Amino acid sequence: MIEVVKAGLETGVQDFPGRYGFWEQGFPPSGPFDMWSFRLANLLVGNADDAAGLEIQFLGPTLRFESETLIALTGATMAPTLDGVPMPQWESVAVPAGAVLETGFASTGARTYLAVAGGIDTAPVLGSRSTFHMAGVGGMEGHALKDGQRLPLGDRAGAGRPGRRVRADCRPPIPAGKEWRIEVVAGPNDDWIDEAGQHMFLESAWTLQARSNRTGYRLSGPEWTFAARATDKGPEHGEHPSNILDHGYPVGAVNLCGQTPIILVNDGPSAGGFINPFTVPSAAFWKLAQSKPNDVYRFDLVSVADAQAERQRIDALCAEASLEDAG
Repeated sequence: MIEVVKAGLETGVQDFPGRYGFWEQGFPPSGPFDMWSFRLANLLVGNADDAAGLEIQFLGPTLRFESETLIALTGATMAPTLDGVPMPQWESVAVPAGAVLETGFASTGARTYLAVAGGIDTAPVLGSRSTFHMAGVGGMEGHALKDGQRLPLGDRAGAGRPGRRVRADCRPPIPAGKEWRIEVVAGPNDDWIDEAGQHMFLESAWTLQARSNRTGYRLSGPEWTFAARATDKGPEHGEHPSNILDHGYPVGAVNLCGQTPIILVNDGPSAGGFINPFTVPSAAFWKLAQSKPNDVYRFDLVSVADAQAERQRIDALCAEASLEDAG
């Protein structure tokens, strides 16, 4: 077991790839927001790719380990200590029984991932241990961790060992600054935005609002302009140019609610009545996950083929060849 001494800010159980096959019933995929960092953490401790771990947001928890184990922290920098001694990130670390892990504020990045040998062994819900906070399913009874809870661990059967680390060139390059280049592909409703509106989106700076979470990332920026089909349409599509007959939303959709673009992420809705002119591909989600409110996004248009190639590149990096001895 792991005892939660202090829960931190919305620390939750997640597994990769998440909860698939139930979106039509209102359950999104969930899973780790930065799947690249999450998978590397599992790799370090010898877990299977789908073992459950912790996603730690902005302010980390304090945890006590009841038995000796092997852990790894990846993602955002949170100045972790183990029994008061600074602990390296991106490296597998042996933990003695009774040891206390403390994590602080995220300095570079926003979300840190903790993997423990054997994985977190909470009960699966609809095939996944991932926490979907809005519906209260998965994880520790479907919500963020609370002080005093105890997390069960699975049997340590992997090949992980202490003193291994992720090569620097195989990690997500989380920047220290506040500006991000985010890839998008066109569609599915790009033809509802006129040419000037599309250029505006791609050439403007967009600020991430504080009212953002694992459901949607709200952006502030210039006003949109619309194509004729958005203004000259049947009443079934709704009054505002951004309204459309209810249809399915892709994960990563840049959902235009009036004049406010909202990027629908891991816990986003499956359908609705707003247009989605662009979509952020899964290979760029780690950037969304590691950004903070008031960070600035600039979007780069890429082809579907390029987006798929980048996802394949990341998948290939989540492999044994990305590890080395810490020396």
